[in-house]
Amino acid sequence: MTIYLPIAELPVNLFTLLALGIAVGFISGMFGVGGGFLMTPLLIFLGVPPAVAVASVSTHMAASSFSGTLTYLRRKLVDVRLGLVLLTGGLTGTLAGVVTFMLLRRQGQLDLVIAVTYIVMLGTIGSLMLTESLRALLREWRGEKAQVKRPGAHPWFLRMPFKMRFRQSRIYVSVIPVVAIGFAIGFLGALMGIGGGFILVPALIYLLRVPTLTSIATALMLTLVTMTAAILMHAVLNQTVDAVLGLVLMVGGTIGAQFGTRAGQAMRPEKLRLLLGLLVLGVGLRVAIDQIVTPADRYVVTIDEAAR
Repeated sequence: MTIYLPIAELPVNLFTLLALGIAVGFISGMFGVGGGFLMTPLLIFLGVPPAVAVASVSTHMAASSFSGTLTYLRRKLVDVRLGLVLLTGGLTGTLAGVVTFMLLRRQGQLDLVIAVTYIVMLGTIGSLMLTESLRALLREWRGEKAQVKRPGAHPWFLRMPFKMRFRQSRIYVSVIPVVAIGFAIGFLGALMGIGGGFILVPALIYLLRVPTLTSIATALMLTLVTMTAAILMHAVLNQTVDAVLGLVLMVGGTIGAQFGTRAGQAMRPEKLRLLLGLLVLGVGLRVAIDQIVTPADRYVVTIDEAAR
């Protein structure tokens, strides 16, 4: 069954989009990531313009994150206080990202910036997570105990002023790096169509030392709010949100996230980090290959109404 996407100006198969939404929603709920780092490239591979893909994927991430957040809230795994502090920077970063998106689109540099940023971020974060999780599994296989950090051994940025206690996460740190992390996640989410969970989850685990399941649950909460804000801002400022595309992705994402959250809670944290690292690295390699391989049509003429 083929449907027409009015903003993307593209006919696509309805069941293909629905399947993508379910699959990425499952991954979103399982790993606590918005899924945009995977969905945005997939939509671009299907022929959806990058500007429309980035803006419309925000609807999918908001829906799947809403479903996953409710599940984790019922299990009391979300650190609401930590999430609210992250949001103080996240909403500001979202606005900055939407404005930057608009400026890059007017200059005709948006597609290139999105591709290069995806390659650098996914490759770096995926490699780091893969290395760390393999070391943890290797220590377990050898029977070695994990090294436990002393309470006073926090890095310097956690000892900055304005410290706050987050009881659910069992940490006592400065709010300055927390707000900075939230700003970065909001900015990248609005600019690149990613929920930021694949960056936020490692940041919470490795920088703030938040437990893995609490990191995943809190990341979903932040993704829900920032992506809802991104939808509204993109619709008003850039007019690139395809409602038909977003609706289909939302339905699939909501279904998939319910199963993903249950699967994530049944797995051990080390294996969760290993699978997420492999997934992030794989998507980064796929985007890099697409930038190197010679396209079938070497010369394409496009008209961007926003650049006029």
